[in-house]
Amino acid sequence: MENAVSRAIADLRAGRFVLVYDGEGREEETDLAIASEFVTPEGVRAMRKEAGGWICTTVPPEARDKLGLPYLAEVLQASSATYPILRDLVPEALPYDRRSAFSITVSHRDTYTGVTDDDRARTIARFAEVAREAMRRENGWARRVFVEEFRAPGHVALLNPAGGLLGERRGHTELSTALVSMAGLVPSATICEMLGDDGRALRKSDAKAYADARNLVFLEGREILEAWRSWSG
Repeated sequence: MENAVSRAIADLRAGRFVLVYDGEGREEETDLAIASEFVTPEGVRAMRKEAGGWICTTVPPEARDKLGLPYLAEVLQASSATYPILRDLVPEALPYDRRSAFSITVSHRDTYTGVTDDDRARTIARFAEVAREAMRRENGWARRVFVEEFRAPGHVALLNPAGGLLGERRGHTELSTALVSMAGLVPSATICEMLGDDGRALRKSDAKAYADARNLVFLEGREILEAWRSWSG
């Protein structure tokens, strides 16, 4: 693996943030990423204040299959018979990709509103624990525990990575999930788009400067893809 990727993996194992830039010609955005199992209220606060985008959590592909979590676009389309307006709201494709990775939104049932730093951290960290166990267990354990412990809609957006991860799609969802997978952690990352003071996506150069000032690793999608091919091949 490249040195930068190795550094990023070590940082993720230590519960630190990594900056992930998807690539030229795609979203051209940088996400602040952390392993979901290490998310704390302080981590949520950092993403909220330092990044400023939407805090989302990726679902391990194997856990997604056991939970049966849909893509949000599929839910909307399936509901269009009752609510016809939904039929035309889901685009055939996005400006930067074939489809969105968004699944449902959830909050843990032990939270109150679900939106506070404590509440979101509780939801994310427990989701990572359930996802870990879901990949180990059979007989419907995952679905039973998931509905017992979580409610929807909530304040944490779940993202479904493509089944083949970087072999099929190369968005922040897949890139960050691949990173935590290579780190040997629960294959769920929590990510948040970095925005500038002008409200636009933080410029790549500014994201690099942010990383340098805080001794964080800045990775481009192509670096992660190269390491993933070597690791998974």
